[in-house]
Amino acid sequence: MKKTKNPILIAGPCVIESKEHCLKMAIQIQKISEDLKMEIIFKSSFDKANRTSLDSYRGPGLKKGLEILSFIKKETGLKVLTDVHETYQVEKVAEVVDIIQIPAFLCRQTDLLVASAKSGKIVNVKKGQFLAPEDMKFAVEKLSRSGAKEVFLTERGTFFGYHNLVVDFRSIPIMKEFGVKVIFDATHSVQRPSASFGKSGGDSQFIPVLAKAAAAAGADGFFFEVHDNPQKALSDGANSLKLGYFKKLLEKISEIYRAAENGE
Repeated sequence: MKKTKNPILIAGPCVIESKEHCLKMAIQIQKISEDLKMEIIFKSSFDKANRTSLDSYRGPGLKKGLEILSFIKKETGLKVLTDVHETYQVEKVAEVVDIIQIPAFLCRQTDLLVASAKSGKIVNVKKGQFLAPEDMKFAVEKLSRSGAKEVFLTERGTFFGYHNLVVDFRSIPIMKEFGVKVIFDATHSVQRPSASFGKSGGDSQFIPVLAKAAAAAGADGFFFEVHDNPQKALSDGANSLKLGYFKKLLEKISEIYRAAENGE
């Protein structure tokens, strides 16, 4: 009998731009979730602490950001994910979200990993752009030995010289060997770091290609930064997927995902 399990799906705007915009996006994501009968976890950041330029928009901050994410959960029923950058944020974030995310640049920060593990929440760790996939076993060990409920690892590309990333799809089966779920970040993988005069660029036209390849390679789930108008997004617009294309792409990668799960 063929499996009918759905992939883990995480999607939302890179950063919280406003309460109104966040709700607008979440309602549309909820509708897609209902139409496809697939759970989608809503993602948005209250603070983008690693922006290229000091002048770049970072978000509303911890207090207001968590108020907005709590509102989104109550209004839509969607589960919520956001990222943390410092240990003091973890306890407050854990009161609201279902999954705590560790940004790629912080995947080796022991204190942050330990605090997140102790929160009782699922922890999703982005693989550092500077790390080989086998090195992520040490992040998994830090989390598991610190009592993590469950661990996800996310592939998001590896530095390939200046201003470019490539994806080594061997990383998916390699990291799955650690006994964790492996997510593929289809949008940050097409990012061009710091390539656009004080901000990062991106090649969003390649998002569908990479997402489908990851599905065939055995990814357990998929991460997308989506936006209703990427050209006007306050963060990562160049590598965001336009929300209008999201549903069709999910349908396609789900077909490939299920075929890969069943060895077709």
